[in-house]
Amino acid sequence: QVQLVESGGGLVQAGGSLRLSCAASGRTFSTYAMGWFRQAPGKEREFIAAISRLGGNRKYADSMKGRFTISRDNAKNTVYLQMNNLKPEDTAAYYCAAAPASTGTIPFLVDFGSWGQGTQVTVSS
Repeated sequence: QVQLVESGGGLVQAGGSLRLSCAASGRTFSTYAMGWFRQAPGKEREFIAAISRLGGNRKYADSMKGRFTISRDNAKNTVYLQMNNLKPEDTAAYYCAAAPASTGTIPFLVDFGSWGQGTQVTVSS
């Protein structure tokens, strides 16, 4: 099972940008599709984006398209989430997750079974 550690969260003003990173342990990172999710207090966990094993296929939640970009660097065992034009409603704990996958595919969200501990993003108005 892959171990995941998120970083890059913090406090930012509305309209600002952040790039989150998620570092994975092990030699099998490229066998996993990766995803980003978030959870605000009192709300359910929300899907943001996912990326296939080699990065050729990406999927976004409709509400995240245009402001958030997922990418990965398999040489560094890291997946990223670039977030632009942040809004106060983006305030949440952000989590990365991994799912074993075939090349080019995005698994069902329920298949993301390995999770990091999360990193907090707070957007002030």
